[in-house]
Amino acid sequence: MTAVTLGALAAHFGRDVERGVSKAVGIVEAAARDGVDLLVFPDASIGGYIGDLRHPDPDELPPTLDPHGPELAAIAAAAGHMTVCIGYTEAAHGKRYNTAVCLSGDGILGTHRKVHQPAGESMAYAAGDSFDAFDTPVGRIGMLIDYDKTFPESARTLALDGARIIAALSAWPASVTDRAARLPADRQSRLFDLYDCARAAENQVFVVSSNLTGVTGSLRFLGQAKVVGPGGDILATTRSKGGLATTIVDVDAEITRARRVLDHLTELRQDTYHTHRTTPDARRENPVAGG
Repeated sequence: MTAVTLGALAAHFGRDVERGVSKAVGIVEAAARDGVDLLVFPDASIGGYIGDLRHPDPDELPPTLDPHGPELAAIAAAAGHMTVCIGYTEAAHGKRYNTAVCLSGDGILGTHRKVHQPAGESMAYAAGDSFDAFDTPVGRIGMLIDYDKTFPESARTLALDGARIIAALSAWPASVTDRAARLPADRQSRLFDLYDCARAAENQVFVVSSNLTGVTGSLRFLGQAKVVGPGGDILATTRSKGGLATTIVDVDAEITRARRVLDHLTELRQDTYHTHRTTPDARRENPVAGG
């Protein structure tokens, strides 16, 4: 594959679905004019995110959408040859899912339902149960939704499934227990960047990380959209402001170069990654049990 332009968006989206779709279509059209090949929107771009992580109000939950409804169809039509990842609340099987969808003018290319749920999010959404990569015009991609990227196994599973690019869509807020006066100083700001860089470096893939900005309910979102290279280096970022972080890369060439001497995926030792579980009482009796 030749060089492509990767774009990660930081922006505010609220509850108004019609307005959110209109805004998303405008951003897609502008990105297409600028030559963006992959555009990653934040989680919950269409319909917004919950306003309280610990006790979400059941009367104020984001509206649900049909993945085959007119909202995503409008974004797909605007995308044309571009590959777009965007988040929304999906209605399926009588449940609500925090979902990311990847699409182009050809329709839906891949779907991911958020697996890992922080705090009270399970009161608002059902959990997904898998991580799968899929083929797109810009190569093989996998998707994560915010808290998913906290767990190394999530991105590793996608990389082992052939993902060369991981789109990490987030609605990631500042700390809800110890918020800093300035967003860049917030501990969640540090963790957000750390996870992006670690997931890219340990799997030697590109991470295109988006995030919401602004405020919803009690949550203040961090922004910090970025593109991270397979060596863990940040190639472009919006920092805490809204905007689009873009960079032009040859995905295959950069990954090949990163893996030329040390190839983490082929050097895995799957036979050694296990624990010898013991009970707390057994550990007290034999402090060296379990390692």
